[in-house]
Amino acid sequence: MIKIQNLWKRYDKLQVLAGMDLEVKTGETLVILGPSGIGKSVLLKHMIGITKPDAGTIDIDDVRISDIHGADLYKAVKHMGMLFQGGALFDSMNVEENTGFYLHQHGDPTTDKHYSKKEIADKVTEALEMVGLGGTHKKMPSELSGGMRKRAALARLIVYRPSLILYDEPTTGLDPIIAMQINELIVKTQKELKATSIVVTHDMFSALYVGDRLALIRDGKIAHIAEPDAFLKIDDPLIRFLHNTISKDPRSFKETPNGRTN
Repeated sequence: MIKIQNLWKRYDKLQVLAGMDLEVKTGETLVILGPSGIGKSVLLKHMIGITKPDAGTIDIDDVRISDIHGADLYKAVKHMGMLFQGGALFDSMNVEENTGFYLHQHGDPTTDKHYSKKEIADKVTEALEMVGLGGTHKKMPSELSGGMRKRAALARLIVYRPSLILYDEPTTGLDPIIAMQINELIVKTQKELKATSIVVTHDMFSALYVGDRLALIRDGKIAHIAEPDAFLKIDDPLIRFLHNTISKDPRSFKETPNGRTN
């Protein structure tokens, strides 16, 4: 469970977060919508401890992330992972080295067990195959397309099986086909890891495909939050605008239990 209360953050004269309250349920995928520059990414950075608020609190699994630093913060967030908008791969490392980096540095985030080289190699191969990048171990980030970079960055998260995953604009800059592949991987990852996932985006197509609940940021606060069908019925001009940007509800493309699409 994530609980955010009365969160405030200002950068110079720009008030980004203004008394935000939000609760995220364990195991759900929550999508946070809003136009660019409204504070979505800033909120994620607060959740993972990169940024500290001016006021307010963030509690994750009964640990007050907003109040701790150093070793205590590392211990509290080592089970989290974040997919940055640009992927944030290490340019000097190949795909295999990028994917295995966390395991080499930290081992198992739950038990602190250190893995052997073979164990890491096996886990890296499994993660790369899960995101459709089998056989790309020796490729450098510069050799990857934008969609492949996003998938490689996702493999780097999957490999250590975080229980909380934060996605910062995961489909931005991708063509519709590649964006859909990323959406499918977000859903697949949530099911595989049984993780709590938070996705920030301005892409309503992606939001409806991956989200268990949708939230809208306005004026530094959560203006609305609801399950998808209820969210789309909210009388709000921005929600109507976002809904009108898609021609078909993407949930109709999801596979049913018998393996067929709706």
